[in-house]
Amino acid sequence: MNLPNKITLARICMIPLFVVVFYLGVIPGNYLISAVIFVLAALTDALDGHIARSRNLVTNLGKFLDPIADKVLVSTAFILLLTYPAVFSAPFMLFDSSPMAVLDAEKAMRITSGVCVAVILARELIVSGFRMVAAERQIVIAADKLGKIKTTCQDIAIAVLLASASFMDTTAGQIVGLVGLIFFFLCTFFTVLSGINYIVKNKQVLKESD
Repeated sequence: MNLPNKITLARICMIPLFVVVFYLGVIPGNYLISAVIFVLAALTDALDGHIARSRNLVTNLGKFLDPIADKVLVSTAFILLLTYPAVFSAPFMLFDSSPMAVLDAEKAMRITSGVCVAVILARELIVSGFRMVAAERQIVIAADKLGKIKTTCQDIAIAVLLASASFMDTTAGQIVGLVGLIFFFLCTFFTVLSGINYIVKNKQVLKESD
């Protein structure tokens, strides 16, 4: 097994560690630590790809593992965040700190964040299926800028929201959480946009063979 594949496997192994630390409340700053683990795992994505391309170490195993590792990491992170809805509602305390307003914001964000995450996961499943069809037809689909913007916004949103959870009862934490929310909505927007663009630009994949 070459170095890029080992790095990809390391990313996969970091996912259960990420989950355990997120839920291990006995650890001071566990959300901040989980954010660091997530960032390190996300950075390995760029690292293994760069090494594989620069050293001509691209393998079928790498092509299989890399996208799975990325999607499982991001999907896991979003699902974990949904189990702690206060992360999405805490920033609203900056505008109205009354208990009723916070409660209403939490209810609204519980629904909104759930819908956004469902859209994000649905897009990934649709694109994955699309790529499988393209691979069967031996059609090469290049990555585009919108997809990279989407991925960047996702990673920033997750990392910032995770970090804000460690001190969301403070003004600084709420400001950080607000930044995370902005990137969360941005990544949802670019997820939809990039998904539509991806399929429209490569619609020949779905055409029946003559």
